[in-house]
Amino acid sequence: MRYDNVIMFDLLIPPLIKLTTQVGDMIMSLYKSKLDIKIKSDETPLTIADKNAHKLIIETLSKLTPNTPILSEESEVIELSERSKWHEYWLIDPLDGTREFLEHTGEFCICIAYIKQHMPIFGMIYAPLSKTHYYTTDANKTFKQQKDVIQPLNVRTNHHPLKIVIGHWSSHNEQLQAHLGKCSTYEVSQLGSALKFCAIAEGRYDYYPRFGPCSEWDTAAGVCILQGAGGGVVRQDGKPLSYNTKYDLTSPIFFASNKS
Repeated sequence: MRYDNVIMFDLLIPPLIKLTTQVGDMIMSLYKSKLDIKIKSDETPLTIADKNAHKLIIETLSKLTPNTPILSEESEVIELSERSKWHEYWLIDPLDGTREFLEHTGEFCICIAYIKQHMPIFGMIYAPLSKTHYYTTDANKTFKQQKDVIQPLNVRTNHHPLKIVIGHWSSHNEQLQAHLGKCSTYEVSQLGSALKFCAIAEGRYDYYPRFGPCSEWDTAAGVCILQGAGGGVVRQDGKPLSYNTKYDLTSPIFFASNKS
């Protein structure tokens, strides 16, 4: 949905909420099922839930914005020679937190981001278990929607002690432990998937340092949502994350916080 060749995301929010709700219902229908699991080359699991979510999202986005490329975690490999021609595109993770999905923690989500000139300019994250949407608007504000209740999100000033959130498989990372050793008083909690960005945007946590491996589709929507709530995400050199600039799609070490 474009006006003067500019996408109006406010107009896309209702159909995207409908889409992600539908995909979330499909994912939840498989939640307690015994699923065949394939281990991908990056040693992450893949299930029929990931595949079906990918298919549904691709089909709908292709109709909503037919001339916009789509890059999904479950896409076939698209070489940089092709991707480098893209000035804007959708970047999605159909089921972020497949391990959490398989372990029934509920800490998984659907991530949809729109990238323009290597930066995310729109983000939507949907948590199927709690039926909660997080999304940004054309005014660069972030909202949380649960059932019919919509509320703006704003980060809060630091808790005392500082509330740090990390992934379930990050606690033994040596770089992370060395980094935490430099902090003064803090509490560490664990949370799966890109919901960590949303939790900071809601004011539940203050800081999310990431040293372990992750990919561009794991971060883009969360970065946008956190920025719209007044927070920020930077690399070790203090610069923002950039997208689709190199051959591989891994994200560098980054620090997400309640500071813009």
